Amino acid sequence: MTTVGKRGASSPRELTRIGDRLSFVYLERAVIHCADNAITAADGDGIRHLPSATIGTLLLGPGTKISQQAIRLLGESGVGIVWVGEHGVRYYAGGRALSRSAALAEAQARLWANPRTRLDVARAMYALRFPDEDPAGCSRRKLLGMEGDRVKACYRTEAARTGIRWRGRRYVQGDFASGDAPNQAVTAAGQCMYGIAQSVLAALGCVPGLGFVHSGHELSFALDIADLYKTEIGIPVAFEVAAESEEDVGARVRRALRDRVHAAGLLERCVHDVKTLLAPGLADSTPAEDDDPLRDRVTLQSDRGEELESGHNLGEGLIW
Repeated sequence: MTTVGKRGASSPRELTRIGDRLSFVYLERAVIHCADNAITAADGDGIRHLPSATIGTLLLGPGTKISQQAIRLLGESGVGIVWVGEHGVRYYAGGRALSRSAALAEAQARLWANPRTRLDVARAMYALRFPDEDPAGCSRRKLLGMEGDRVKACYRTEAARTGIRWRGRRYVQGDFASGDAPNQAVTAAGQCMYGIAQSVLAALGCVPGLGFVHSGHELSFALDIADLYKTEIGIPVAFEVAAESEEDVGARVRRALRDRVHAAGLLERCVHDVKTLLAPGLADSTPAEDDDPLRDRVTLQSDRGEELESGHNLGEGLIW
């Protein structure tokens, strides 16, 4: 029988293209092995076979065990692997990015390194969140003030809609239980959104520490992206759950948000928004077969932005 150790790595042309794959597959409390070109997930309900080349990113939740052969197969197939917490909402660690291309990371670094373009991206993020306002010409301080006002208004609107008595945002870092039910729900929803955003950025190969609104934290860009959907998805779900009951708010918010994210197609939208912000030309493009994002393409930097193909000796005939 063919084993992973004997099987050669698949070429990019043999792999399913990124756009045709399942976005994310989440597994928990399962033992994961591989059989030929599929991974197997064994749990109390039996064994499931998942073709590795059809998976975009594999989320490994609590209670999962995975073999070295399965990890190798997933790596050869260009599958991003992320270790997460309960229901896939807390990001702990990740393997290689789904894309072998550094295009998004390089675009992000260029935009971040220039104060003018960094502010342009911050304005674009605000426009995505609140399309009825024009942030053109606004300073960073003005944007932060506008964002704060809109979030406060969202809290009041959702409290009125759900019939909750809202006493204002109160959160003590590290002490989740100190808040009332609505505040616990908002905190849990925020944590979920941060985990989702970080998983998407890991799969795309972006740099989570280079933020355009947030700064100084290893997850600054993940916080930026998560906030794009705070007033549309996170806060409304939090208030709806808190209005139902004050019991077990955190877990119920995570489950409700998981269902809302799936129903809204948020993962696909998040990928599109990140690409639009960093490299608009990549947002809706379909790469040609000979420019497959899974293909290893390494170039050498030269003068005036010129890139040279690697794998060639560029010596000038010097004799040592």
